[in-house]
Formats: sequence, C-alpha cells, structure tokens
Amino acid sequence: MIELVLGGKALWFGVPALVGTVYFVLRLSMMLLGGIGADDVDFDTGDGDPFDVDADGGGDGDDSSGAFKVLSLQAIATFLMGFGWGALGAYRGWGAPFLLSIPVGIVTGAALTWMLAKLLGWIMRLQSSGTLPMSSALNEEGVVYVTVPAERRGRGSVRVVVDDRMSYYHAVTDGRALAPPTRVRVTDINPDNTLTVEDANPPTLPEPS
Repeated sequence: MIELVLGGKALWFGVPALVGTVYFVLRLSMMLLGGIGADDVDFDTGDGDPFDVDADGGGDGDDSSGAFKVLSLQAIATFLMGFGWGALGAYRGWGAPFLLSIPVGIVTGAALTWMLAKLLGWIMRLQSSGTLPMSSALNEEGVVYVTVPAERRGRGSVRVVVDDRMSYYHAVTDGRALAPPTRVRVTDINPDNTLTVEDANPPTLPEPS
C-alpha cells in the first residue's frame, strides 16, 4: 500500500494527498465538533478561513465566496487532497502517463474545492435559518474563529453561543487585531450584518513602579 502511494513517481502525488487529507480531516473535525478542542488547536494563519460563512444568511449572493476563501490554508489543503488522490488514481489506477495524471489531479482538486464550498455554504445556512436574530448576540461573549483585523480594516469571524445555540458571525473590532482563540464580547450590531467585538479579557498594563 505504501509503495502504491509513495513509490517512484507516485511520491509526487502521494505526499500532497496525505498532507492535504490529514489537515483537512483535523480542521473539519474541529468545526463539526463545535469547537471541542479547537480553541487549543489553532490552524488559522490570519489570512482567512475556508469556513468563513455568513451566519446571518445574508451576504453578497454568491454561495461559495462566503463559504470558501480560495487562498486560505484549508482551501489549499482541500485542493492538495483532491489533486493528490485524483492524480494518484489516474497514475496507479488507470495506468495513465505521469504527465497526463497531473491535469487530472488539478481538475479533481479544483472540483473538490468548489463542491465543498457549496456544501458548507448550504449546511451553514441551514444551521442559521430560523436561529435567533443577531441582536440576541449583543453583550454576549464568544470566541474568535477567524482573525479579526485591527481598527475595522477587514472582517473576521467569531463563534457565539446564545441560548445553547452556536452561531458564526462576521465581526470587526475598533482596537487591536484579535486572533483565535481570543475570547471576545459583542458590543454592537452593525448595519452590514457584522458584529463589533472587543477583547473580553484585555491585557492589563503593569502598574508603574
């Protein structure tokens, strides 16, 4: 089995397949488990998150753009997983030439990335439909899921639990950048369906000696 995946030229397909699969499974498991352990295992690099979903059901009308940020690590991992297994299947399973297996892998990776984006967007909208209005999150505490840029220079995402129901919202902040897994407090609901949040436990300055 190892020889089939990592032997000879198959190594060029097997390595991205395994790396992408491991990362994808770990990250998706954290999300599906509702953050159990996710606060201690942070995979975000501050560039965004593939599961950056508009939990209020709004958005710009593009189902996939809100669900997947193409340049995020999770999207790259998904593409590598699809590319690796697709190319490996062509190379080992069909006996296709090495060079011909590469475009097969590229098409497979792109298709898997797109399909997962659509699926996640659909799942998250199902979860958010009929949920409590955004105003219910006001003054509640949550956890940063995707880095919130400093001084409203962009949007991140936060996870807030209201009445035992977990929701994900786009968020901005007036202060410093907030990285996962910072605990935050919701201070305002904005007209563009984002939350304004602040650090719930801001660092204390040392007293002057």
